[in-house]
Amino acid sequence: MSSQQHFTSIEKILSKLPPDDYQNIRNVLYGKPTSKLDLSDAETKANDYDLELVSCRFEASPEQLRPPKIVRVGIFQHKLPLPPNTPIKEMRDGLYKLAQNAIETAAKGGVNIFCFQEAWNMPFAFCTREKQPWCEYAEVAEFGPTTIFLQQLAKRYNMVVISPILERDEVHGQTIWNTAVVIDNYGDFLGKHRKNHIPRVGDFNESTYYFEGNTGHPVFQTEFGKIAINICYGRHHPLNWLMFGLNGAEIVFNPSATVGNLSEPLWGIEARNAAIANSYFTCAINRVGTEIFETEFTSGDGKPAHKEFGHFYGSSYIAAPDGSRSQGLSRDKTGLLIAELDLNLCRQVRDHWSFQMTQRLDMYAELLAKVVQPDFKPQIIKK
Repeated sequence: MSSQQHFTSIEKILSKLPPDDYQNIRNVLYGKPTSKLDLSDAETKANDYDLELVSCRFEASPEQLRPPKIVRVGIFQHKLPLPPNTPIKEMRDGLYKLAQNAIETAAKGGVNIFCFQEAWNMPFAFCTREKQPWCEYAEVAEFGPTTIFLQQLAKRYNMVVISPILERDEVHGQTIWNTAVVIDNYGDFLGKHRKNHIPRVGDFNESTYYFEGNTGHPVFQTEFGKIAINICYGRHHPLNWLMFGLNGAEIVFNPSATVGNLSEPLWGIEARNAAIANSYFTCAINRVGTEIFETEFTSGDGKPAHKEFGHFYGSSYIAAPDGSRSQGLSRDKTGLLIAELDLNLCRQVRDHWSFQMTQRLDMYAELLAKVVQPDFKPQIIKK
């Protein structure tokens, strides 16, 4: 692997600058400054569990007719606690313990909505193209063991939990999906969303395991706000982000698994740009660590067979509709980012920039309807 794997974070590098230079550059790169939260109880837990803990607060302007609409969000990135070839039950138990520690820490930090990374409860083995044993991790979204486990924690801590898993649809021919399960703060199954866009790039040929999702762009109404989940590769598709906004999302989570040599220059841009374009908060969660498998696999790119994808670089962050963003979690550690959001900022930014008021959905819809037709002709004017 390149030396790129071995630096901790952009923030660590920037912090070596003189204070004035650091603050000026940070303001340009990250927008309006955010403040840290007082999380002393959560910090104690994080230290006990060896979790990196980062916090920030996004503020909105005071209003005369609306009180602040405050919600705390927790996003969790983690390494596998055991090697990928560990027996499934043992691996799952290890990940459940890690999850319980993270949610307990988040609860100490007052988190209302918690989100895991993509396929959090298993190795990211989809691109090995091996069906066994990886398909055994798939489970029923509504009442599988992971959902039951998290329902207890969600109820105990009065917390909405988003759990991206490999879903097995036992009703429709044992079809497998890449799915995010939403559990409300009463411990009830609220719903699910299936990954809309499946990559076919490099090692990420996930269509071996599951199809493009068929659940549309659902937004889940919770006690803490309207949330949606744009799973991993969907972040590369601006219209995918748009559709969640059209359905009223205030926070869109992007649980992902992506490696440094493939996508890192895009990572800090896409979710942040979506927050700006759609006037909602975005939460980008990436896997962390390097997962090495027993059997070599190829990418179809002429390069030698290999046993790992590369380094999942973490760097999870949260962006606000005004373009500001949090510090990222590190590139190499299991960590939890807790952010306090004032959802009033969504409407305030819409009023200021008028992106939604000035967009031309009628014009776009007319062209899109034409583009999907086999006899489509682009509107090109030439001599």
